[in-house]
This record gives sequence, structure tokens and C-alpha cells, in this order.
Amino acid sequence: MTLLDARIWSLFKRHWRQTLTYWSAFFSFGLCIAFLGPTVLDLRCQTQSTLQQITWVFFSQQFFLLVGSGLGGLFKKTLPSSLLALFSCTLVISLVFAFIPLCDHVLLLSVAMAIAGLAMGVIDTIANLQLVKLYQKDSAVFLQALHFFIGLGALVSPLVADPFLAEDCCVLGANWTANSSSSSSSDLQHLRSSLAGHGAALGNVSQYPLHTEGVVVTRVSYAFWIMALINLPVPAAVLALMYHERLLPCFNYSPHLIDRDSLSSGSPTGDGGQGHGSLFGCCNPAKLRGRPASFFVLHAVGGAILFITDGIIGSYAGFVYTYAVSPPLLMGHKTAGCLDSTFWASITVGRLAFIYLSYRYTSPRLLTVSLAGVILVQCLLLIFYTSSVFLFIGTCVLGLCISSVFPSMLAFTEDTLDYKGCATTVLVTSASTGEMMLQLLVGSVIHSQGSYSFLLCCTISSFIGFSLFLLLLYVQHSHRNCSTDSSQDTDMKEKPEAGGS
Repeated sequence: MTLLDARIWSLFKRHWRQTLTYWSAFFSFGLCIAFLGPTVLDLRCQTQSTLQQITWVFFSQQFFLLVGSGLGGLFKKTLPSSLLALFSCTLVISLVFAFIPLCDHVLLLSVAMAIAGLAMGVIDTIANLQLVKLYQKDSAVFLQALHFFIGLGALVSPLVADPFLAEDCCVLGANWTANSSSSSSSDLQHLRSSLAGHGAALGNVSQYPLHTEGVVVTRVSYAFWIMALINLPVPAAVLALMYHERLLPCFNYSPHLIDRDSLSSGSPTGDGGQGHGSLFGCCNPAKLRGRPASFFVLHAVGGAILFITDGIIGSYAGFVYTYAVSPPLLMGHKTAGCLDSTFWASITVGRLAFIYLSYRYTSPRLLTVSLAGVILVQCLLLIFYTSSVFLFIGTCVLGLCISSVFPSMLAFTEDTLDYKGCATTVLVTSASTGEMMLQLLVGSVIHSQGSYSFLLCCTISSFIGFSLFLLLLYVQHSHRNCSTDSSQDTDMKEKPEAGGS
């Protein structure tokens, strides 16, 4: 038996240019989202700012990523507008990478990361929207592959940055001596690992004194220029797709290929079609009139599930190191620093495996197994909380289980709503919100209650997410019945009219 049947393969061959372009854009997304944690201390030296000041850069990126996710739906109506936005955003990411070494003040760096976050949010929404629009009921396989490329980019950027990171204090103060090199290096390793999860663990590391005045000795600029070059093929790929589809200005007087495809297939791609709206367009009363209550509940519950699960990913990545180096585990800094990389690597491997599994099994089944697996792993982590070995095992399994939730949930919700609503934008925005807000919540709980509360918070969140999923299944069943009844009523009204004419 072949891995992909002829129909799926035929669909891919028909849309391979667009598909590969959206996948490459998500590589750009992953490249940008993972570099800040490892390089933040060198950036602190470059801007000669305090640790408290530099962590505002994390917030700037995350907040504007959330804003960009909501705004991304504005470019959904036509392929030209979405590709132009995608080209602009991927090019902006390369420009930001090139500009970061020139930022000598933390405010400039925060603005640069805000622009990058906005571009990342738009990429996130557009790529998901367009793949769902292209493949509809067959989108699950391609969405899994799309989110695999985030992990791939997130693995590449720390590898690029690592050779250029300062091994000792990168701002040499007047009272710095060679004798302090060893302790400085140890503290720096601890700080980097603690800040790997988007700066969420600031409260636990802010006691470390770091120089802000002196000679700056860092080579991190080379890492950003290399990443800018690595990312350049992505906007080039988008531009090549626009050229192929005759969407560049030089083809204004010839028919666009996408228009001819639409006419031959009979599916509208312009404003008249029922497409996905922006987060704000979802609230248009004219479009919402006559919708059953289940329509709104599906959006809300689907968004809540991704709020929880992406929040768990962000919280686990942000605080697993802090938990590992605290009592009772008291792991070494270098060993504990591998946990975050292990977690993201397992998510990447999981998404690669689920490309095939999503072809063989339905999204509800995959979601059931994944969410149940997340609960089981979290409970076992609570039970074996003193075992360092099991923490590594649990981190791997948790990454594998939770890796497919976002793409599977997106495919399932859009399929339930018959691809007529703005579910993609709502779900993407909810996931971004959860990743930002739950980190702040879990961080405050850890600060007041201790490191063990980290596992407890994640476990409680897992149970809430699974309960919401059961509610989603019930609402989905009711929505299907409601849609069937509505279609039968419409048929009954049309039959007498046909008979009397």
C-alpha cells in the first residue's frame, strides 16, 4: 500500500508550487521564533541594557505576533493580496535579521522585534488559511507538514547562533577580572537556559548581576546576518510563485492563471466567494445572521482548546528548565538545558510522523489520542516528579502527543463548518493568545507557590483541554444535525414551488 493515494498525490501535484511556498514561509516563521532565547544575553550586551529591560523584547514579539494573527485574515479575499502580504512579511523577517546587529538601544530592538512579530502573525494566518482553502477536506495532511516546518526552522536558528554566542560576560566592566571568568561562564549558561522559553522565567534569574557599561565583546551579529541570508530564498520563492501565477505588475494585461483555474473549477476566489474573514470581519452582523448557536460555540470551544494546548507548549518550554534545576531534581545546568531542545525536537518529529497518521486516521481520532496522551504523560510526570530520567522521557512523549493538536484541530473545525467561516483566523489568534497569557499565569504561580506547581498547572490545563474537546464533539454532532434539518426544510419549501410552476 502506498503512503499517499492517487487522489492526494494528484491534489499535491496540482498545487505543489503554492504548497511548497506556504511550507517555506512557515520555515521562516520557525527561524524567527526560536532565535531570541539563545541570543538574548548577547543582545543585552549589544544594547547595554539590564536583564529586566531586554526581556521586554520578548513581550514585544509575542504581543505583535498576536496582533498579526488577527490582522492576517484581512488578506484572505484574493490570492494576489495574500501572496503580496506573504512576500512582504517574509522579506521583512530577513530585513529585521539584518537590522538587529545595528540596534544599539533596547527600544530599537523592541521595535524591530515588534515588526518581526507582526510579520510572523500574518504569515501564520495566511499560510493556514490558504492551505485549508486549497485542500479543504484533505487539508489535514498538508497542515501537519506545514507545522513541521515551524519545528524545522526552530531547530535551525539556535544551531546557527550557537557558534557566535559569548562564552563569558560579553560586557567587560571596569572591575571584571580573569578570575571571574569561570563563574561568569556558569552564570551565563544558566541564564541562557532559563530565558530560552521567551523570557518567561525572568523572576527566577533577575538576581544575577550583569554589567551594562564597558567594552562590548560579542560576535552575535554574524549569526543574524547568516539567518538573514538563509531566509532570503523564502521571499524569493513567494516572488517566483507570483511570477508563475502572473500576479506581478508586468502581467496586468494577461489573464491570471488562478482566474482561469477558478473558472474551470467553478469555485470563486474573489470577494464574492464564501471565504475566511479577518478576526474583526467575523463580527459582521450581516454574515452572522441566521447562524445556529452551535456555529458560534464551535468557534469559541475550538479556540479555547488551542488557547489551552498552545499555552501548555509555551509554558512547558518556558519553565521546564527552571523546574529541573530546582528541588527536588537539582539537575546540572547543562543537562537541564537540553530539556527545551528535546521538547522542540520531539514536537518536530511528532509533526513529521502525523503527516502520515493524518492520512490514515480522522482528525477527531487523532485529537482524542493526542489529548488523552497529554493527560497521561502529565499525570505520570506528577507521580515520578523526583526522577530526572523520567522527566526526559516525559518531555519526549509530551512533545510527540501535543505536536499534532493545532493542525488536527484546525482541519476538524474547518471541516465541521464546511469551510464557510472565519475559523482559521479565530483559532490561530486564540493559540497565539494562549501561548502568551498562560506563560504569564504559570510564571506567576511558580513564583509564589514553587516549581512543583509548574507540573500541576500543566496537568490541570490538560484536563480542561480534554473536557473542552468532549464538549466540541457534542456541539459538532448537534451542528451537523442542525445543518441537516435546515437543508431538509429548504428542500421541502422548494418542492411545492416547483410543482406549482
